[in-house]
Amino acid sequence: MAAGERAVIVLAAGRGTRMKSRLPKVLHPLAGRPLIGHVLAAVDSLAPAETVVVIGKEMDDVVAAVAPRPTAVQDPPLGTAHAAQAALSELSGGAADVFVVFGDTPLLSPETLRRMAVARETRPAPTVVVLGFEPADPAAYGRLVLAADGSLERIVEFRDASEAERAISLCNSGVMLIDGARLADLLARVGNDNAKGEYYLTDIVALARADGLGCAVVTADDPDEVLGINSRAELAGAEAILQRRLRARAMEEGATLTAPETVFFSHDTRLGQDVTVGPHVVFGPGVTVGDGVEIRGFCHFQEAEIAAGAVVGPYARLRPGARIGEGAQIGNFVEVKNAVFEAGAKASHLSYVGDARVGAGANIGAGTITCNYDGFLKSHTDIGAGAFIGSNSSLVAPVRIGDGALIAAGSAIGADVPTDALAITRAEQKNLDGAAARFRDRKRAEKAAKAAKTKEK
Repeated sequence: MAAGERAVIVLAAGRGTRMKSRLPKVLHPLAGRPLIGHVLAAVDSLAPAETVVVIGKEMDDVVAAVAPRPTAVQDPPLGTAHAAQAALSELSGGAADVFVVFGDTPLLSPETLRRMAVARETRPAPTVVVLGFEPADPAAYGRLVLAADGSLERIVEFRDASEAERAISLCNSGVMLIDGARLADLLARVGNDNAKGEYYLTDIVALARADGLGCAVVTADDPDEVLGINSRAELAGAEAILQRRLRARAMEEGATLTAPETVFFSHDTRLGQDVTVGPHVVFGPGVTVGDGVEIRGFCHFQEAEIAAGAVVGPYARLRPGARIGEGAQIGNFVEVKNAVFEAGAKASHLSYVGDARVGAGANIGAGTITCNYDGFLKSHTDIGAGAFIGSNSSLVAPVRIGDGALIAAGSAIGADVPTDALAITRAEQKNLDGAAARFRDRKRAEKAAKAAKTKEK
């Protein structure tokens, strides 16, 4: 590793027992991405040469989630310094700087990490840079005690703090940036003479100071950045914070949200300019929306693309692979899955279109479905440009409807329809004169006879 490059250690060995879940804590989703995915995205912005994730035993799902990054197993879990030491076997040892972050702090920003990196470059360079924060209620957080010159003198745990130290508002987040050349030595000297018998990463500050080395503090601009997730309630709190940020960004970038508090975004949602989003819309992962799109209320999208000028909803569902073309219209209670609607195509209401192409300007009538699954295989339906599919039609895939073709309402189409042809599969209509009146007379007589029999009893 070349001099000056950075490495990152992500501590993610905790199971998160307070989550009451079989899923490791760091894999719980936040805005459509696992907690640890947010952390990795933040550290990746620094282009580190190496990132190692420390996990507990039997956490293969975390290994898969962070791949291709290497993992190191901490077994048994004996504290944060012990976890960081476990990562050393996976690092090449040439990093000038090593970040230590936590897999359950998803709101940590790249900007804050960059400020920590700048602090490490200040001369004389501090050996340890600690990220501090000032919460509204410091509660039982560890306190950061500063020297007269503003450098970090020590970290004191709340239970060990004096009254004067407990009055300090600057708290320890646990996130650190450490001189890579000294990291292994500092970790090796951390002891476990404490109530829990664990090895705490915070002890390296005292060790560095005892060696005559400097330590510094960078304070997070927003205390929410260092929010750790340990329970379902805290996960919900983090979701609320992140959704507020995502809504604000969407509006700053030119989208109108008519009821912002009811719209939910994923971390990767992309909206164009002059997009209007109605109330109670949910964007799952992988959604891109072009300029000038109108999204009406109560829609749900995932892994879908909506081109400029389209109108979608209300109550529409776009599933993975849905691609809605320019000026197309997807109306109420229409579900689209793995299907393309070309420019100007319409499905205005009550339809399912899956594994299909709907050509430019085609019109899908109410109650139409593409029968794309036979219980074993998925098949494709191709609907040509300008075709008209009558209401309550079933298109049994694989099938091709030619350009300009007409499908009569109520038809079940299982064979290809040529260009400009009219296809109809309804049974011939028969009218029986007077049959309705005779039916009513017969039923009235039956009803009267039944009532008389009941009365006799």
